Amino acid sequence: MAGPGRRPGSPAPSDTAPNAAPGDEPDVATVYRAVGGQPFFDALVERFYEHVEADPVLLSLYPEPDDLGPARERLALFLAQFWGGPTTYSDTRGHPRLRMRHAPFVVDDVAAQHWLDAMLDALERTMPDAPLDEEQRAVTTEQMQSYFRNAARHLINTD
Repeated sequence: MAGPGRRPGSPAPSDTAPNAAPGDEPDVATVYRAVGGQPFFDALVERFYEHVEADPVLLSLYPEPDDLGPARERLALFLAQFWGGPTTYSDTRGHPRLRMRHAPFVVDDVAAQHWLDAMLDALERTMPDAPLDEEQRAVTTEQMQSYFRNAARHLINTD
């Protein structure tokens, strides 16, 4: 399934066979499709930005804290693409280059933990909306939590 080494937009194992290897299923589904497509990622990002707006540590990372709309849109498009959705993010912005794009901002352990806490809470609040059965929800939640933990660590750029 998705992870830091998976190319954006590449197929993920089937949502009907969460432990299957890619190619085991004739119609490989993506997490994007399994969770309900772009509306899921839009809701996830909206819930994440509720935290951003209320958290001075997170808000300080944004060059335009009074206008978070563009950042919301970029994150929703990136996450959708990463988890197997359309390539709209890369089509409009190029390769994600997450570390490079975040280099101008001081991301320390504290900021990364605030980001992770906000994202994991947003995921917990959004996942019940996904049209998954209990097993699929558990597997998908774990995969997404793992990705977010890795992403938070990867973006730390200062002590």
